[in-house]
Formats: sequence, structure tokens, C-alpha cells
Amino acid sequence: MVAVTPEAGTRMRYAWRVCSVTSLGLVLIGIAGSTLNVALPTVVRHFHADATQSGWILLAFLLVNTASLVFFGRVADLLGRREVYLAGFALFTVASLLAGLSPDVWFLVGMRVLQAIGSAMILANGTVIITDAFPPERLSQGMGVYIGTLSVAQLAGPTLGGLIAETAGWQWIFWVNVPAGLIALGWGAVILRKMPKRPRQPVDALGNVLVFAALSAVLLAVNEAGSGGLTSPVVLTGAALFVLLVPLIVLAERRSANPVLDLRLFGGRLLAYANLASFCNALARSALILVVALYFQAARGLDAFSAGLSVLPVPVGIGLASPIAGLLGPRVSPYGLSIGGAAMSALGLGALMLTADPATPYWVTGIALFVAGCGSGTFLTGNTTQVMAALPSGSLGVVNGFRVMIMNVGIVISVGLSLSVVTSSVGPELRAQVYAGTLSTLSPVAVGQLMDGFQRAYAVLFAVALAGAVLAALARSQRAPASLDSTSR
Repeated sequence: MVAVTPEAGTRMRYAWRVCSVTSLGLVLIGIAGSTLNVALPTVVRHFHADATQSGWILLAFLLVNTASLVFFGRVADLLGRREVYLAGFALFTVASLLAGLSPDVWFLVGMRVLQAIGSAMILANGTVIITDAFPPERLSQGMGVYIGTLSVAQLAGPTLGGLIAETAGWQWIFWVNVPAGLIALGWGAVILRKMPKRPRQPVDALGNVLVFAALSAVLLAVNEAGSGGLTSPVVLTGAALFVLLVPLIVLAERRSANPVLDLRLFGGRLLAYANLASFCNALARSALILVVALYFQAARGLDAFSAGLSVLPVPVGIGLASPIAGLLGPRVSPYGLSIGGAAMSALGLGALMLTADPATPYWVTGIALFVAGCGSGTFLTGNTTQVMAALPSGSLGVVNGFRVMIMNVGIVISVGLSLSVVTSSVGPELRAQVYAGTLSTLSPVAVGQLMDGFQRAYAVLFAVALAGAVLAALARSQRAPASLDSTSR
């Protein structure tokens, strides 16, 4: 047995307090997203939003959040991680308050943009703060708890969102974030210690602009492809801009003294394949709650609260699997957890694909959702631990920002692609009723057409999940590049 010194005990007590702060942040953001996923039809009906406006209520947040993660990872490296992290809580809380006061749908979209910026400041730094607080041999336990709290958000979010939508009104979908945000801000200010700042260096403004433009172009193109077709002007323009901007980003980052994307950090086998596996897993899992909640409302005619209860097996699975995977850390490598979790996610999505029908018994759907949730929880714990333990400490912020950005690109594409595939099976005049959750009141023919869309969406997500399992298997450990050894832990 290894004796536990007083210094080690003190460090672990602080580490678990830090974990409570970062976990609270993840719960706040997770609840904000999952409540809206279920309550979206209520918001759409209140504002009489069309299909385009309905999509932007979700996509504006995801797009801005994704495109700004790397930027705030770099800013925190230079200006102080604690300060940027707490500022994110403050901005997210204020934006949530104002979102509930929205006079029209486009003001709401604007407040979702501000929420996205605050969320990026939190997400780009939470994992780094945990990695800095925990000793390497205990990191998987901290990550297991941290990732597991996402399930608390996803467990409470759908039920809470449905209950709020049916009783208190759509405004409280956003206002419920305000007291939680204030608590998180106060607790973080008390617990988090100031972290050493790196020498002040200029921010790579050109790199940030190019990365944001490239991400915006490709995400808008993907979002439009399902409804407008591959020959849509938006799709063609977005794809052309992305192809044009990628070499410009590579050239600009190679010439920058402080690149927002240090390309040397992503050339190794582990980081390259682990990030690609994370992208696939995020794409496969992220729209699941949204798509299933729409299925129960649009195809089965359930109300928002009942639909929220129906998707609970996903967060229950994540909540059980994540801490168990963390406890298995000393016995099972993060590499093994990543592969097993990715394969389990694919199994659950495959079952949903094969059983997509309004007459399918709920217990069949529930088991498939639970298996997919367990797979996601296991994969997230293993993949996050694997990546963060391999990084040079001087670049934790920017690389973690990139890691979360890659996941969020998967989330945005997942939401945009899934919604496009689901609604492409019905005519343009019926798409707004899918978002509003009222399609089941029409004819069985319309519901049957919609189920074809659900089945195709599950098939796409299943294929991506399988690709993620293959990529996770390729993400073997290797030594850091020689040029970075001086900064390694």
C-alpha cells in the first residue's frame, strides 16, 4: 500500500472541491440545452416561428459556442483561467435572464448567441481546471464524476423542460438558469484558486476570424443540405468557402507566433484519432434526445412532459456508466474504455434504427436508449482521460478548447443533419408542424412519411457511431513530439 501524505490528502480535498465547481458548470449548461430540446415545440408555438426560425433557436447557440471555444481556451491561457471561467458564468446568467424577456424570436436567437459565448468560456476551461487539480493517477476518477454530472443535467433537463413548458410558461425554460448561474458563480469564486498566467502574448486575431468563418460556412452548408438539397446555393457557397478557407488557416497558423491552432499538437496518432473518435461519438449521440423527443411528440402525440420522461434512459445510462468507468480507470485503460463505449453507443443506435415505428413497444425503445447512454458515458470518460493525460501542460487550454470544439462541431452537425433528414421525408408545408410537435394530429400517411425520416436519421447516426468505434481503436498512445517534450508534464 502507498501511504497517503498530508500534502496528498490536502490536494485531493481541493481537487474534489474543484470538481464540484466544474461539475456544477456542466450541469448548468447541460440543463439549459436539454430543457430547450424538449420544450422547443412550446417556444415555436408561442412565437409562431417558421421552420428556419425554429432551427436557428438551437443552431445559433451551437454555432457560436463551437466557433469560439478555441479562442477562449487561448484567452484563458493568457489572461487567467479562473477569471475567464467565472466571467462565463456571469455572462450566461445575464443572457438567460434576458432570453426569458424576448419580445420576438430573433431577439431570443440573439440572447442564445450571448449564452453561447458564456458557455464557451466555461466549457473551454472546465476540463483543464480539473486536469490541473487532480494528480495523474486519480484523473480518471475526477473525469468520471465530471462527465457523470452531464447525466444529472440530461436526467433533470428533459423532465424539467417538459414540466416548465406545460405549467410555468416558456420564459422559465431560461429563467431557471438564473439562480443556478448565481450559485455556480459564487461557489466558483470561493473555491477556485488563481492559476499562474502565462506570459502575455498577442492573440491570433487572423486565425480566430478564419476558423470562425470556416466553421460557420461548413455548418450552415450541412444544416441546409437536408432541406435544400446538395445543389442549394447556400450549400454550394458554404462548401466552397470552407474549401477555400482551410488552406488559408493552415498557412496563417504556420506563420503566427501564437497560433490559435498549434498544428504541431494535432499531428500525433493519439490526438488525431482520439479527436476524430470524439467527433463521431458527439455526432452520433447529441441529437438523440432531440430526435427522440420530437418522435414522441410529432409521431405519437405526447405532450412535452411525457416526451421528457420518455428520453430519460439516455441520461440514466450516462449517469451510471461514467462514474463506473472512472472507478475502472486503475484496472481498464482509457483506451479500452473508449473502444467499449463507442461500440456500445453503436449497438443502441442500431437497435433504434431497426425498431423505428409508432407501434414499437416503449420498453424496446427504452432499452436501446439506455444502451446508447451507457456507451456515451463510458466513451466520454475514457476518451477525455486519454486525451488530457497526454497533453503538454503549457498547451492544455488551447488543446482542450480544440477538443471541445471538435465535439461541438459534431453536435452542431448532428442537430442540423438529423433535423434535416427527419423533416426531409415530409413536404415543406408540414415541416413547421414537426417542430411544433403537432404532426400526429393530421393523417396516418403524414406520420408514416415522418417515420421514414426518423429511420434514415437513426441509420446515419448508427453508421457514424461505428466509424467512431474504429477510430477509437486506432487512437493508441505514443510519446509527445520531441519539439514539445520540454513542456510535457
